[in-house]
Order: sequence, then structure tokens, then C-alpha cells
Amino acid sequence: MTTLSTASSSALADLRKSYERAELDESASHSNPLTQFTQWLNEAITGQLPEPNAMTLATVGSDLRPSTRVVLIKGYDEHGIVWYTNYESRKGVELAGNPFAALQFHWVELERTVRIEGRVEKVSAAESDAYFHSRPLDSRLGAWASPQSQVISGRAVLVANAAKAGALYLLNPPRPPHWGGYRLVPDSWQFWQGRRSRLHDRLRYTLDSKEGWLRERLAP
Repeated sequence: MTTLSTASSSALADLRKSYERAELDESASHSNPLTQFTQWLNEAITGQLPEPNAMTLATVGSDLRPSTRVVLIKGYDEHGIVWYTNYESRKGVELAGNPFAALQFHWVELERTVRIEGRVEKVSAAESDAYFHSRPLDSRLGAWASPQSQVISGRAVLVANAAKAGALYLLNPPRPPHWGGYRLVPDSWQFWQGRRSRLHDRLRYTLDSKEGWLRERLAP
């Protein structure tokens, strides 16, 4: 097994960054986490950050081992956060057995993190159809070509599968029955803003059935 040299380990231990771009104060933050998220996401987009829509999805399998994967947010509203993927992938299998998950956005350039937890459900077939048919043709064929998370002998398998799907469906491939959207319905949000001296700002919103969203400051 390859190990880090002493010099490399020391270099990693010495990596430091002072976070000084902004602050997150209770009096200036929004009372509704969705509004706060919208503000931060818009700032990430207008700031032209690389892939501001990328989020890490964490799930837990039946063996109780957690796993993560980066997916792309494709929509959100008061009902939840939406992304699309293969229902037969490892993530799909894990969500079928345990429908609770966590999402994380990390906007390095803004020194910000958003963490979201909640229950996951499939979006309607109509929603999945609408989004699928809005995708470029290559992406629609790719949904047919990739047996996501399964072992394949090589890239040639994907290329051959895509060619077969193209020959079969031409310019109008239907949505595969194993492909569609998920929606995470949040019951917890956390907003983290880096601050100097590691005294970061960290606000948590939790959903109370009677009081609505409760906002609290957590120690970083």
C-alpha cells in the first residue's frame, strides 16, 4: 500500500485558510430556510462558481454503511429538493430500503456549506417525463445505455448500448422505466459560513409541527 511521505503528511497538516469573506448573523438571516437557501444559491450562480448546482447525496444501505455521490439539483420549492438518476443504481437501492438521506452543497469560493436532511420520495411520473424530454438527446440515450452501478467489462459496453438505443428510438427515446426523479423533503437545514479564527457561523433550522421552522445557532 502506498503511504504518504513524512514531508507530504506535514504539508497536509500545515494547510490553513483564514475565512473572512462574510458572516451569518441571526438578525440578518431569513426566518425560512428555503428563502435563505435561495439567496445563497443565487449568489453562487451569479458569482459564476463552478457547478454551483452540484450537491453531495448521502444514503445508508441495509448493511448500515453510508455512501455518498455527487448529483445535480434540478429543481426545488417548498416541497423539497429534486434530482434525477437511475432507480436501480446503488443510491436507488439504498433509498428503497431506507428513504432518509442528506444533501450537502459546498461553495468553496464563498466559504459556505448548506446541509439538508429529510425523507426522500420519488417525484411523479409526469415530472420525470417532463424533465427527461427536456434533456439533450445524448443524455436521454445515455439513460438507456448505462446500467448504473453495475460491473461492466469496459467502456465499449456503454458505447454499444447507446448505439442500440439510438438505432431503436432514433430522435425520440422514451424515459426508461428505471430512471426518474427523487425529492428530499427537508426537516432540517444547516447553513455554515466560514469565519476568522475558526469561530464559524452555523445556523440550524429544524421543523416543528406546531411552531414551524425553529432557528438555532450551533457551535462550529
